Amino acid sequence: MNYSLVLIDNPAPYVRRVTLNRPEKRNALNATLRNEVSHALRAGDLDDDVRVTIVRGAGKCFSAGYDLAAGAEEYGMVGTGEAAFQRTVVDMWTGIWDLDKPVIAQVHGHCLAGGSELATGCDLVYVADDAKIGYPAVRFGTPDMQYHAWMMGLRKGMEVMLTGDAISGVDAAASGWANRAYPAEELEARTLEMAQRVAKIRSDVLQINKRTVHRAMEHMGMRQALRAGTEMSGLAVHTEGFKAFIASVTEQGLTKALSARDETFGDGRTVESR
Repeated sequence: MNYSLVLIDNPAPYVRRVTLNRPEKRNALNATLRNEVSHALRAGDLDDDVRVTIVRGAGKCFSAGYDLAAGAEEYGMVGTGEAAFQRTVVDMWTGIWDLDKPVIAQVHGHCLAGGSELATGCDLVYVADDAKIGYPAVRFGTPDMQYHAWMMGLRKGMEVMLTGDAISGVDAAASGWANRAYPAEELEARTLEMAQRVAKIRSDVLQINKRTVHRAMEHMGMRQALRAGTEMSGLAVHTEGFKAFIASVTEQGLTKALSARDETFGDGRTVESR
């Protein structure tokens, strides 16, 4: 594939790095970017010179989420049936678990909604202390991939789902969503350091050990729960609250609609994404 929205490099022996390269849109995940990330990860899985892959974002943030400014066809919503988009992205991100080789998310800045889904699908997650991880779209709808209870526990997961508030990188590590948090200026070096530590182990051993953890989570029902959640997300588009938000987008444009959504919460939102 000739990549247009991701950059590929090999910063250390046996380490591949995939960079989301749409900084002018805060790495909002349109269909092209999603597919290129997926392809790049699969390509690394087939490369004998790769033992571990890092996923990161160019510019000010990891990813602001799915690109709501994209047209319906680009967003993946045309002629595909109820909750088809939700199933597609959940299968894509949980599909990272099925790759043989470990994938590490390096998260800085905003990591919102769909961006947090991508990071959640990775095997390890390292974050900047001041990163902002959240799902503000719960203020008008339901997440496509409902990882919150699994990764944050009942209480924290419930709070995030009922407020749409973002948590810091420090809180993300404390809750279990991320492995560790580092000062922003140290994040890249520390993440690469951890990737090199993983890469010291032969790939055939890594593959089996990665599977043991994911298989344990699947026996507890994690993948099935995430897949079942897509039906709830599909139902949410029929609620009056969701319809009201879409009407406001039509009437005043996405930027103003998002501003109005977040105004009473007193926090920020990212233009053209969720």
